Amino acid sequence: MVSTTTSKYIYSNMLKKAADLGILPNKSKEARDWFRNKALNYRAARLISNRDKLFGNALATNTCMPGRMYMFTYDAKHKDELPYWDAFPLIFPVATFPGGFYGINLHYLQPVLRAKLMDALYAIANNKKYDDTTRLMISYQTLKNASNLSLFKPCFKMYLYDHVRSQFLYIEPKEWDIALMLPTQKFQKATTAAVWKDSAAMLSSVKQKKPAKPIRKK
Repeated sequence: MVSTTTSKYIYSNMLKKAADLGILPNKSKEARDWFRNKALNYRAARLISNRDKLFGNALATNTCMPGRMYMFTYDAKHKDELPYWDAFPLIFPVATFPGGFYGINLHYLQPVLRAKLMDALYAIANNKKYDDTTRLMISYQTLKNASNLSLFKPCFKMYLYDHVRSQFLYIEPKEWDIALMLPTQKFQKATTAAVWKDSAAMLSSVKQKKPAKPIRKK
């Protein structure tokens, strides 16, 4: 059954349009680009105003698993000290620890760099089915050691379960490229443009010197 939430309406609508054109999600670079362009150009005023109400359907869960994509609402523990943070992350969890988890929040990259990172991440998927069995075979060592995954550095964040303010909205693999480009970020204390500028500066600096471990206090 198709969900009536705003997000699922967007996803199902794009998937139907693609199916009518014979475009299969994730199956080629051209297909991924089609979905990304549609999502990037989506007039998302309604989506943004309702992003905190995207839950309450069959895809909402209380847990998150490494290598799968999720959205959720977050309130940073150290928000008074942080220059900014995203209150509505779009993440691939990487690893858990007592009380929380590390994850890649794709919102910290501008769309062009986000797409490049996602293309590299597809290479470490456990299969090419792009269904509920599909996940990324992801770890911090994998990210750190693969040169084509270096764009992850500004995105690698720590999250505490006690500061998650919603259920986790599971994004199906066939919908990754749609979620990737929708403007659902909710940065606090800074504009999106300022965050992306900082991320670009970090990536520029790591080309010149070895970076510190890219984990920021949350």
